[in-house]
Amino acid sequence: MAAVNEKNKSSAKAKIRAIEKIAARDVGRNIDALTAATSGQLYGAANHIARTKRPVIGIVTGFFIATAQKPAAETDGPVGAAHLAGALNRAGIPVQIITDTFCQKPVKAAMAAVDPDVAVIVSAADKKGVEEIASQLSIGENSVTHLIAVERPGPSRDGRLRNMGATDISRYCAPFESLFGIDGASRPYATIGIGDGGNEIGMGKLPFEVIATNIKDGRRIACRVACDFCLVCGVANWGAVALAAAIACLMPNRQKAMLTGLNAEMDRRILENVVRNGEGVDGLTGKKAMSVDGIGWQVHGELVERIQAGVEHE
Repeated sequence: MAAVNEKNKSSAKAKIRAIEKIAARDVGRNIDALTAATSGQLYGAANHIARTKRPVIGIVTGFFIATAQKPAAETDGPVGAAHLAGALNRAGIPVQIITDTFCQKPVKAAMAAVDPDVAVIVSAADKKGVEEIASQLSIGENSVTHLIAVERPGPSRDGRLRNMGATDISRYCAPFESLFGIDGASRPYATIGIGDGGNEIGMGKLPFEVIATNIKDGRRIACRVACDFCLVCGVANWGAVALAAAIACLMPNRQKAMLTGLNAEMDRRILENVVRNGEGVDGLTGKKAMSVDGIGWQVHGELVERIQAGVEHE
């Protein structure tokens, strides 16, 4: 698959650094030390995909909020996953989204708003269900080359999965962490983790003390599962959009297709469908609202526009 040539690589790297900074905006979690520790990872992840001859992407997402007024998956994760999957599909890169039974409604609603042709694979929320998913990831020419987690909780040092309040939510989560390799386990594909608080799959790539000393309840919630590349951002959705934009920077022949849909109007449309038809909730407030992590949809739309503009800026 054609990627940016060496002559233009320095320009692409500069754009991706700028995009990484936009997505790293802290919204009150004190993530500056985390984003500093993962600086450059956005380029690394995007470049790995762009340089793969025939990339095939799997995206795992869904974070269940059991304490919501009506328990449901949160709006952070599905929106970004849908943006990323839509961009990849428009560029002709095979992609599928993976979630579990607890989170399927908002994830399906998010993808339906962008491209209903992208498959959403739903696993039972148990070990057997995930084992069945694992067997599907390595089938012939459609074998996944990259597996990406977007705002998906992962186990802490004691093996329990916790939310930002340090509440054990393991019972509400399919053990997708096994797909990413635990404690050094090998896997036949590259892995990318996108998160915003330290308790998500992929955050094990950061030194434990960085999360422990900077994030509230960091010692209890820090995910131990590492990925080959780890993207920390203010809101996980922003990281997924940033990854789509970074890939577009490195694949100029597919850039126009990828950027179509990376805009405020599409962001609003996805979120609206997630809330209205998917019953998604704001992860911070627990309410069905046009917001993500307590931030109104307009702010998110504006940031998506800034990221898109960063690709086209000369």
